[in-house]
Amino acid sequence: MIRFNCDYSEGAHPLILERLSSTNFEQTAGYGDDPHCQKARELILKECGNPDADIYFLVGGTQTNTTIISAALRPWQGVLSADTGHINVHESGAIEATGHKVLAMPGTDGKISAKQIEEAYKAHYEDETQMHMVQPKMVYISQPTELGTLYSKAELEAISKVCREKGLYLFADGARMGYGLMSEKNDVTLKDMAELCDVFYIGGTKVGALFGEAVVITNNELKKDFPYMIKQKGGLLAKGRLLGIQFEVLFEDGLYYRISSYADKAADIIRQACEKRGLGFLCPSYTNQQFPIMPDTMIKALSEKYSYAEMGRIDENHSAIRFCTSWATKLEDAEALAKDIETIKY
Repeated sequence: MIRFNCDYSEGAHPLILERLSSTNFEQTAGYGDDPHCQKARELILKECGNPDADIYFLVGGTQTNTTIISAALRPWQGVLSADTGHINVHESGAIEATGHKVLAMPGTDGKISAKQIEEAYKAHYEDETQMHMVQPKMVYISQPTELGTLYSKAELEAISKVCREKGLYLFADGARMGYGLMSEKNDVTLKDMAELCDVFYIGGTKVGALFGEAVVITNNELKKDFPYMIKQKGGLLAKGRLLGIQFEVLFEDGLYYRISSYADKAADIIRQACEKRGLGFLCPSYTNQQFPIMPDTMIKALSEKYSYAEMGRIDENHSAIRFCTSWATKLEDAEALAKDIETIKY
């Protein structure tokens, strides 16, 4: 079985494993106070173009989302999100379990707009019963989104402008950030993310690392006491250098960008094959996730060789599925899937 169901099927990039092995017997301070974490911070700060940002390393995406949101919000406040947002559909109510409500809004191809955010804000504050409702205080987006789509720089600028005018924190989930940054359709850089967001994170778990996410905090209000929340949420790794080493390797010579670009190119092979076969898509994606709509009989035939994620039924005879590539996807596997998509009988 060739797996295209997610982008974390494999372990870690060999260069990361080599570095972890070669530094195995080093004795360093714990909890991220080691030379490797410090070097990784310096490298990320350089990429972000913001030497005043705070950088913290956590283990996984859900842990990162709950830690950031818990640290930012008061008990009566909630976070605005697209209805397809990861915090709304794939985190088992983790945000609600912290005492904060996800205020879901209908997304368009996984995205929400500045206009929607402004309308949600006005709807709350113009309601005379506002004290009886959850107060919106944060906006959560993903770059790229759960549907593989991208916010353009203009869209992010508009969202950031509304957030700053209304006093809302802008938080970007970057679990797949690398695949978005290297997309042929992308016009956003890490410097843009640091300029426009109050907080975001750079995903490692899905982009070459064994595990790990790098949180970048640019808003001074959110910096205060953030380490306490990391500890309280179980995110303060005693052997913190294991995270620092991985991001050190990913960012010291552009490895993060190279492997992300590779995954996008592998996904593009699959996308082009679907187009040649005349298949439609759930939404347009030029990142490492592809969402073709296929006849159920075709999906059944492909399932004998390939795994995928089910995205839902479209009509009586068609369903949407997701093929997901990664930094470790073999090009020959992507090409084999492409060939079968173009030629398979169903």
